Amino acid sequence: MEELEHTCPHPRTTLTEPAIFARETSCDCRAPHEKLTIAQARRGTPVDRPVRVYADGIFDLFHSGHARALMQAKNLFPNTYLIVGVCSDELTHKYKGFTVMTEHERYEALRHCRYVDEVLRDAPWTLTPEFLEKHKIDFVAHDDIPYSSAGSEDVYKHIKEAGMFVPTQRTEGISTSDIITRIVRDYDVYARRNLQRGYTAKELNVSYINEKKYRLQNQVDRMKEKVRTVEEKSKHFVYRVEEKSHDLIQKWEEKSREFIGNFLELFGPDGTWKQVFQERSGRMLSYALSPRESPSNSPPRELSPLRSPSPPSPPTRWHNARPSPPTSPKGASASISSMSEGDEDEK
Repeated sequence: MEELEHTCPHPRTTLTEPAIFARETSCDCRAPHEKLTIAQARRGTPVDRPVRVYADGIFDLFHSGHARALMQAKNLFPNTYLIVGVCSDELTHKYKGFTVMTEHERYEALRHCRYVDEVLRDAPWTLTPEFLEKHKIDFVAHDDIPYSSAGSEDVYKHIKEAGMFVPTQRTEGISTSDIITRIVRDYDVYARRNLQRGYTAKELNVSYINEKKYRLQNQVDRMKEKVRTVEEKSKHFVYRVEEKSHDLIQKWEEKSREFIGNFLELFGPDGTWKQVFQERSGRMLSYALSPRESPSNSPPRELSPLRSPSPPSPPTRWHNARPSPPTSPKGASASISSMSEGDEDEK
């Protein structure tokens, strides 16, 4: 009897290409699909027989919570081939509600997640044994919180009873509903932003009055931004002026110290000017105490013809004083000349 071999695709080892879309049947195994237990899957399987794990969902506004759930599903076992089922718009709008992204946008978002090996489009809302057998699914991964929908308290109840369910953990603080809540809460902000970017009021489903209100608010915001810019520039200018003033004051202080130092060096108690003054005062005092003698050969001063000689004053008679007469004419002339020189010095 001919032995049948597995021809399951190997897990992807590269991140350069997006995940493939599932064909009519995503596994071309001719051998019967052997059921694995969780213990066997955790011990590891042959390379050509990866554990086929299935995770389904809506994946609207694909975010980090979705990516972390798929990361957990991919790393449940050492050798995992992850198949992600994405429900169509028709099923989603019927059982859950309106979506932000279309089904084709959601398909493409899943294809470019690094943990996904295969994307199954138009996935069923409830997993049947025939669907699991058709795609050779070993385990189904989802968070352990009961998912009530389509008249059932938990659509994964029969999967759990069959021992094919493996739980993943939800990421708190992030979900599609949280993102939509943020958008609804800040609707005016996003509407104003899109109007400013060129979207029409009709595209945004905004009334005429609201459109005018949003545009006026945008103009007010632009004016506030200009005022804020002017204030920032003014603060920068004032800072520059203060910095320059500080530099000028510092330079003025340095120059003042230098000027005062030079002044004290010149006019201080031990300055150069005092030494010069003392030297000149000493020379003048020494000159006054011991004047230079007149030259002996200086000519006698002649009397002016316009002035008549004053009559000689009568000699003062001193007691016990006997003036000696000049002994010779030369002595008289010498005394006259000395008197004239003394007059000139006095003048």
